[in-house]
Amino acid sequence: MTSVQSTPPHATNKLAFLGTGSMNGAVLRGIIASGYDRTAVVATLRSDAKADDLRTETGVTVLIGEQDPEANINAVKDADVVFLGVKPVGITALCDQIRGSLKPTAVVVSVAAAITIEMMAAHLEAGQPIVRSMPNTPLKVGSGAVGLSSGEFVTKEDLAAVVELFSGSGVVHVVPEEQQNAVSAISGSGPAYAFYLAEAMAAAGVELGLDPALATDLARATVAGAGKMLAEADADPSALRKAVTSPKGTTEQALATFDAEGMAKIVAHGAAAAAARAAAITKELG
Repeated sequence: MTSVQSTPPHATNKLAFLGTGSMNGAVLRGIIASGYDRTAVVATLRSDAKADDLRTETGVTVLIGEQDPEANINAVKDADVVFLGVKPVGITALCDQIRGSLKPTAVVVSVAAAITIEMMAAHLEAGQPIVRSMPNTPLKVGSGAVGLSSGEFVTKEDLAAVVELFSGSGVVHVVPEEQQNAVSAISGSGPAYAFYLAEAMAAAGVELGLDPALATDLARATVAGAGKMLAEADADPSALRKAVTSPKGTTEQALATFDAEGMAKIVAHGAAAAAARAAAITKELG
């Protein structure tokens, strides 16, 4: 496994983003925010409902599928790296659509959960370089985490280019593809777990008599602040927890209650369920 810390990307590869929903949109925004040349980026949307906002926010060229049925094809013709950001069920059909228009050296990067490199390769030209990624939405604020797995025809230079693109807005780990479902369960879905925790903390505050707005603000600021502490170099979650837990104090009592209620097991079971669902989707679509 390789870990790469955030560094601004310097490559000038032409990029295409096919579909810019929550995840692919976060990848795009993270790359642009890290200083990438926006004139080298083309994005596609299915409709023009959010096109103006995307153009204004990122400054990239945006093509609309409803206006041009060949928007995806036109977007990839000169692209060096192509990010596939549609839902998992649509990835292979998208590969079929663009396969004849991709440069043989273009690196195809999927950001969809559960879609394997083998599944994509069956719908692209033989020898097409393919990278499977599992990013998360904090990329758009420069604090993301990404798991990457490379296919048979991806060169060291190809992989380095993709790593550099992602590392401008987060931490990148290169992992064996068989670990991608676990990566998805921990970091891909993980931001939702943190948001869920903030919701639960706010609800608890209301039960204890706090005004809902105050409880939400306290919970939000606390989870965000803890996240910043975890983002520091060599931060150890266990050590940070112990540092704020005084013997026989209030925090210790809360944590003891969490342990008694099986919170750690609940998180483990939830992550396992997420990984199992990813495997099931792969089977359904494969």
